[in-house]
Amino acid sequence: MQNVSHLLRSRRFLPLFTTQFLGAFNDSLFKQAVVLFVTYQLYSNPAKEFQFSAIAQGLFILPFFLFSALSGQLADDHDKSRLIRIIKLAEIGIMILGGSGILLANIPLMLAAVCAMGIHSTFFGPIKYAILPQHLHKDEVLGGTGLVEAGTYLAILGGTILAGVLAVQPSIAAAATIGIAVLGFLAGRQVPPAPPSAERIPINWHIIHASIELVSGTLHIRRLFLAILSISFFWTIGAVLIIIFPPLVKNVLGANEQVASLFIGIFSVGIAIGSVAINRLLKSEVSARFAPASVIAMGVFVLLLHFVALSWGKHGPDLTTLGNFLFNPMAGLMILALLGVSITGGMFVVPLYAFLTTTVPKAETARTVAANNIVNSGAMVVGSLMAYGLSSAGVGPTGQLLLVAAMCLVSAWLGYKLHLACD
Repeated sequence: MQNVSHLLRSRRFLPLFTTQFLGAFNDSLFKQAVVLFVTYQLYSNPAKEFQFSAIAQGLFILPFFLFSALSGQLADDHDKSRLIRIIKLAEIGIMILGGSGILLANIPLMLAAVCAMGIHSTFFGPIKYAILPQHLHKDEVLGGTGLVEAGTYLAILGGTILAGVLAVQPSIAAAATIGIAVLGFLAGRQVPPAPPSAERIPINWHIIHASIELVSGTLHIRRLFLAILSISFFWTIGAVLIIIFPPLVKNVLGANEQVASLFIGIFSVGIAIGSVAINRLLKSEVSARFAPASVIAMGVFVLLLHFVALSWGKHGPDLTTLGNFLFNPMAGLMILALLGVSITGGMFVVPLYAFLTTTVPKAETARTVAANNIVNSGAMVVGSLMAYGLSSAGVGPTGQLLLVAAMCLVSAWLGYKLHLACD
């Protein structure tokens, strides 16, 4: 890796990386455990399973839309390390609530905890990116951003795998989420101070007005406008894919929850690989020159995934195991398509996040990331609603992959416009 391997031995980066890793691990473990528990043990209706997955995704995303402006303002106006400790303490309470929902098989309680985790992530999100320019040198920011992204998706992989293992043991899953939240709080206490800039901006506590003001104040900068739109389309694609995977695995491939976890895991590993590879290709330069090609390649792999799913064949009433799935002649091509989608996706999105933290003054980085989160979350909610609506209209997961491939073309166009704007 380029100029970043030493960061994993440095206190100015390692505690933040560990805190983010544990948070993403726990978030993935809880959400995936809930979706698998409901999909495989509570529901037996394909439409309801798809709709529950969309509702859970939408509830997790909604707080980003509502509270990102406030979270960005607080992060720019307070010591970020102190905010991390408060946020990670709240995670422990949320996991107690979510664990109770799993143990009681109470769907509203589980969904309430998913939404609360969305609020938790909303307030942590701007901090994890905005703190990097404060603790890292300029030539380390892209590499540090790539490490955070790679660590996030490796954590998602671990949480997803563990969720698949614990899907039939809800009490252990509930205890695990609480224990990991405690570890995250302890790691967060080690993050070095990151005080606000001397040039502090007054906080607007009116969340709707603040959101409008924050987005309009950011999007007039053309590079930021194009970067935020590009990231938003990417995460809309990601939201639809995450919604698609569980019902695709169960109802199209006829496979069990371990295979569903494998899909999310492969997706996570691929983004981690892409996050590291793009830093190597760009040699720590913040540039969008590979963005159009990366996302076009992503669309090609999505189409491959679509055609492999169409060719999978019929299955019996019993769900196949992970071992039997891997022996299917089409499994290798399916895994290749998934890995291709995620690697190219990671290569596309990581430099765009680096734009957000290096284009504006350090006193405004959290607000900029928050503005990005507002637009991203709005786009992802629209994506979730589209997936829900298409499912209600009878369009299954295989058909919805065509929508994802078409959205990749829009992302490629936006990436090309960003590259031209930067030049």
